[in-house]
Amino acid sequence: MTHPLFTKHQATLDKGLAAIETRGYWSPFAEMPSPKVYGETANADGEAAFKAHLGQAFEIDQPSSGETVGKERSPFGIALDIRYPKSDPDALIQAAAKAQASWRAAGPKAWVGVSLEILSRLNRASFEIGYSVMHTTGQAFMMAFQAGGPHAQDRALEAVVYAWDQLRRIPSEAHWEKPQGKNPPLAMQKRFAIAPRGTGLVLGCCTFPTWNGYPGLFADLATGNAVIVKPHPGAILPLAITVRIARNVLREAGFDPNVVTLLATEPNDGALVQDLAVRPEIKLIDFTGSTQNGTWLERNAHQAQVYTEKAGVNQIVVDSVDDLKAAARNIAFSLALYSGQMCTAPQNIYVPRDGIRTAEGHLSFDDAAKALAGAVEKLTSDASRAVELTGAIQNDGIAARINEARGLGDVLLDSQTLTHPAFADARVLTPLIVKLDARNDAAKFTKEWFGPISFVVATDSTAQSLDLAGSIAQTHGALSFSVYSTDDAVIESAHDAAIRGGVALSINLTGGVFVNQTAAFSDFHGTGANPAANAALSDAAFVANRFRVIQSRVHVAPKAAPAEVGQTA
Repeated sequence: MTHPLFTKHQATLDKGLAAIETRGYWSPFAEMPSPKVYGETANADGEAAFKAHLGQAFEIDQPSSGETVGKERSPFGIALDIRYPKSDPDALIQAAAKAQASWRAAGPKAWVGVSLEILSRLNRASFEIGYSVMHTTGQAFMMAFQAGGPHAQDRALEAVVYAWDQLRRIPSEAHWEKPQGKNPPLAMQKRFAIAPRGTGLVLGCCTFPTWNGYPGLFADLATGNAVIVKPHPGAILPLAITVRIARNVLREAGFDPNVVTLLATEPNDGALVQDLAVRPEIKLIDFTGSTQNGTWLERNAHQAQVYTEKAGVNQIVVDSVDDLKAAARNIAFSLALYSGQMCTAPQNIYVPRDGIRTAEGHLSFDDAAKALAGAVEKLTSDASRAVELTGAIQNDGIAARINEARGLGDVLLDSQTLTHPAFADARVLTPLIVKLDARNDAAKFTKEWFGPISFVVATDSTAQSLDLAGSIAQTHGALSFSVYSTDDAVIESAHDAAIRGGVALSINLTGGVFVNQTAAFSDFHGTGANPAANAALSDAAFVANRFRVIQSRVHVAPKAAPAEVGQTA
């Protein structure tokens, strides 16, 4: 049975189905904050909506204790002071179970239609969400708008499309007949029902709360599951706004809004999360965060299907280049973007100690390293421009990590503190680049140094560089891998290293595409083939295990064969 919201958004759904087949560019959500698309007052209205949250209690009509929680702090130095309803996990689990009954009975077209309507409403709120992402994560506004709004919505839509692609393959009923020679055939009439797994738990991160949180949330919803959304204590607001919009759509569509609930917490909530994650009622968990916490979930939450994205060591191999300046600019942008606080940001840059080939001739290791450091220094030299790229530092641990990394080797470019022209108290730190040697320093660069920290590593050869890239991805995890070479044989070897390491490969990026960016409906984010992530955003495997198929069958009389032309019954 169809649903009005499914019919309303079916054209978008059909385009999405075509997009996952072709893997070309497609997005229904405008990534630029254009007044022509979003409205002349959308930016001002969104900023005002964000500011209206500051210093206030965030209203959401779900089961709560009557108390409030919330200690978010903007990396740009402004006070947020937002208080959220404190909810007891038991109460949310019970509310989700009750809401699940009618939601499950509604069927796939209702699940998908409601999910698409929620996304449509979220897109209208992109500016409010963008400012909320900016002031909880430290992303500069343009990145916060794009990654927190349209790009996150793209990834959510991708999950919904993959869910529908799998759901539509299951017929509601079938007639089965098995020939028995001269005897009448065996005949069965069968019915198939989609059974959602149960209550999902989405554990948000502090750097990309919507981009990383939406795929699991919408994969759960589109496959008929109720969801408890547990944001990181440092980035609650973007997901709180999301949950409130989702609840409004559910209520308007005639469903219990407790299909989606918010579990806001104070900092240092690890014990609460661990207790909740192993509850028998929790059947699905989506997590983005540290290796320690992700691995704990994988090893302990046995009652749930667990999807994790954890830390990784992202790497670049430099063998030879046609345009050194263009390559250095591209790498510098990737190192500086959001101060390296991206799961795809490069960390290790391998350069042969004997140097590299360029269009201008041979370049020594030291000169190649200086070119990379110089490109980053140039990019961050003007504070007023640099802060729109670097944003601000999200958490206290990054500054300490930079200080520690300074002592690992020769500093090629030191991290500097910048003064933000609009936010005097913003915490802005430029990238640190340290020189290391593969012969002696492997223990230093085979773990993730999250933040604006990278290493230029001298290797014995490009072959060793590729071997390091593949083996480190395989054993320690990676979400991105890049190679620069003018040699086809080297590029083929890089493909082999990427397959061995289970990591996506980018080749000779010099223009406006960067190794730490991925596009929904075209790029698979993560592979599930190395320790950095056990799933990909998005593919069929990301959604198909969120539901089961329950069948019933009954023995019936065989269908009569159709009469031939001219034959009487």
